[in-house]
Amino acid sequence: MPSGICLDGYRGEKMNLLFISLGCDKNLVDSEVMLALAEQKGYKIVDLEEEADVIVINTCCFIHDAKEESVQTILEMAEYKKGRLKALIVTGCLAQRYKEEILEEIPEVDAVLGTASYHKIAETIERALTDGGFVELSDINGLPYTDAGRLVTTGGHYAFLKIAEGCDKHCTYCIIPKLRGNYRSVPMECLVKEAGELAKQGVKELVLVAQETTLYGIDLYGEKSLHRLLKELCKISGLRWIRILYCYPEEIDDELIRVMKEEKKICHYLDLPIQHSEDEILKRMGRRATRQGLFDIIGKLRREIPDIVLRTTLITGFPGETKEQHEALMDFVDEMEFERLGVFTYSPEEDTPAADFPGQIPEEEKEERRAQIMELQQEIVFEQAEEMAGKEVLVMIEGKVADEDAYVGRTYMDAPGVDGLIFIHTDRELMSGDFAKVTVTGAAEYDLIGELSDEFTK
Repeated sequence: MPSGICLDGYRGEKMNLLFISLGCDKNLVDSEVMLALAEQKGYKIVDLEEEADVIVINTCCFIHDAKEESVQTILEMAEYKKGRLKALIVTGCLAQRYKEEILEEIPEVDAVLGTASYHKIAETIERALTDGGFVELSDINGLPYTDAGRLVTTGGHYAFLKIAEGCDKHCTYCIIPKLRGNYRSVPMECLVKEAGELAKQGVKELVLVAQETTLYGIDLYGEKSLHRLLKELCKISGLRWIRILYCYPEEIDDELIRVMKEEKKICHYLDLPIQHSEDEILKRMGRRATRQGLFDIIGKLRREIPDIVLRTTLITGFPGETKEQHEALMDFVDEMEFERLGVFTYSPEEDTPAADFPGQIPEEEKEERRAQIMELQQEIVFEQAEEMAGKEVLVMIEGKVADEDAYVGRTYMDAPGVDGLIFIHTDRELMSGDFAKVTVTGAAEYDLIGELSDEFTK
């Protein structure tokens, strides 16, 4: 049973609202905006289903498993209509994609809110309480930016900043452009203001996200402007780390590399979702990269920023992928030695070109190829972790380990929620969001183990 987002200390006088956010961190930002809008209308945010008068589910349908999780969650929450629950609202990508089907198949759902309509959540709740069974949609090429603020649900010491909406790439396996619209950058002044407010609330790490961050500003300013945005964000007092996710490798330019080298607040970490290494597969995927291009940009990043950590994601079992191409991908992973890597098996999504491609690969074979890559990556990561022994690293404390004199944290090398952790044994009292210098003493699979250095800092 998924849990809702709990916000301690809220005092509301209206109905109880449970919010369930599924899917990616970009979806989470939308959820946090909707929570702020609901709070302003006086709703009390709760985290127990049986206490809710209204439940909002922000869904995902990027791949089959995400779709199944969303549908299952809706069905589970629909059961509470037999009790005190008065309104059930479905938002997000699944809602945008299957709006009519949701209302027809799950009559307990009172309202469906599209991906570009989340700014209308308060009005939708009010209407759902009296007039169920409707769809609220907006132009998916609009930009539903609101200055209502956000209720940060990540613990307060880090937050995601969504810098753009939609995508223009139209990869053959991806449904996102049809659900989220064309690429639209959020104006820079709006982002700087939002980041400043987050810093005032105690956020110390800002994680930049979008369907693609590297193209930021091209629609507003006529050129890629991520480097300009980064320089403005680095001026904000209180922020210690700025991290960049979802960078398309072929769009990384010298300006971005230069700013990463010059600005101390920018983590030497980049997420490059390459998906594959072989030219024929990349072309069938609708990707713009090539094997040689990937080799060149990865080499350049490591020359220019020697301590950079690179994360990537791969798709295995794409239609037509031969065993030879899979082995070539394995060779590429072995040669590149990515510090962080995730692998998805190909998921055929309806209304995408790749779903109708010939050469669909059996699920068992996809899983076997995924397992082979992950086994190889384990060897790479374990060797890298062993090499960290004795080194001093700066760590952001995430929290305390229950019933132990130990804390868990992250280095600049690890993005929240997707990468590894470091466990620090100490009897000193630390707080989430503190920074501490830690000496690495060992490793446990994907995580590090350390102890506070003599030169301790907060």
